Amino acid sequence: MSKLKASPADPPMPLQFVYSHQDFVTDVWRSSESNPETTSGPTMFDKTIQAGWRDRMERGLFRYRLGNLQTRILPGSHGYVAQLNIQRGVERRKPQEILSIQQEFNAKEFNFNKVNPEEITFEMIKDTEKDSGLSDSEQLLQPSRMVVLVNVSPLEFGHSLFVPEPLRCLPQVLTKFAIQVGIESVLLSSNPGFRVGFNSLGALASVNHLHLHGYYLDQALKIESVPVKPLLPEKGFYRFLDFPAGFLFYTESEKVEKVAQAICKVTDFLVDCNIAHNLFMTRGIPPIDHTQNETNLSSRKGVRVAVWPRISCFGAKEESAFNVALCELAGHLPFKNKKDYDLATEKDVIDIIQKYVLLDEEFHSLEQQLTHHLLDL
Repeated sequence: MSKLKASPADPPMPLQFVYSHQDFVTDVWRSSESNPETTSGPTMFDKTIQAGWRDRMERGLFRYRLGNLQTRILPGSHGYVAQLNIQRGVERRKPQEILSIQQEFNAKEFNFNKVNPEEITFEMIKDTEKDSGLSDSEQLLQPSRMVVLVNVSPLEFGHSLFVPEPLRCLPQVLTKFAIQVGIESVLLSSNPGFRVGFNSLGALASVNHLHLHGYYLDQALKIESVPVKPLLPEKGFYRFLDFPAGFLFYTESEKVEKVAQAICKVTDFLVDCNIAHNLFMTRGIPPIDHTQNETNLSSRKGVRVAVWPRISCFGAKEESAFNVALCELAGHLPFKNKKDYDLATEKDVIDIIQKYVLLDEEFHSLEQQLTHHLLDL
């Protein structure tokens, strides 16, 4: 079972959240488009992340106080979830100057070793002794420390940053450990609205220090159930059939490590080819024939991981309505002004997103390259 304990240090360190694969939740359901339903209450993970986030909000550590955001579902087949979040657009920290997808970490720039220590809510530590699938030597080689801190410019309730081994000063390039713990975080929550995502450099990452985003969004997203085409189903690798063009991985609790390895192989390939990308993890249905019965469509036992290769943005002018990064590509649209929030249509959204995704010819060429690349795994 997961457990909390205080780190023995002076000054006091954040709580440690210790977990194993036994804490993963597999009986998660979505009863409707707007109401998540679970067969149990909040998990220890949910309680820890939510209590820490609320505490920091009450203590005034955020740049603004996040209330209930105005939310509407745009009419149309994509079911875009629009939210009005003016303060984030105004109050958030100015993004760093990014010039390359492979840009090195710069200790002189802002990084997560410079945050107010009170922003750190807890550390995630995996108890590998309980994971019988790992040998002793594999357990010793496993990095183990994921620091969780509040995002002081939140998108939604519980918005936190997951920073792997922050003292290693890793640039914003995904590692297998970061991907695996991201997936495991989704599995540790009993709420199908908990999401985790990543922006690469050139894909609107604002800090060049390895981190993922995690937050709660109760509304259902089409990405949870949209049909896909199998590419290498034995590797958990598919592609979306609908806009925006991207790849999908799927895993349930027993295959997390293997799928994380495959995802990392893809993102490493994209970095080597200087292709910017966004990634989004969410509970979802298995990527199989969509002529399933209603019960299966409500089940959220596994995790869908979307990877979108996209056109790089370096110093480009930001969109006035919303930026195009991990949550927007997934169908969650934080609008920066009320006029666009009130008037935007699904076509308007698609027209904006279309400017940042790869052309069909480029995408299909990349699909062939990645399919071949993963055959060697």
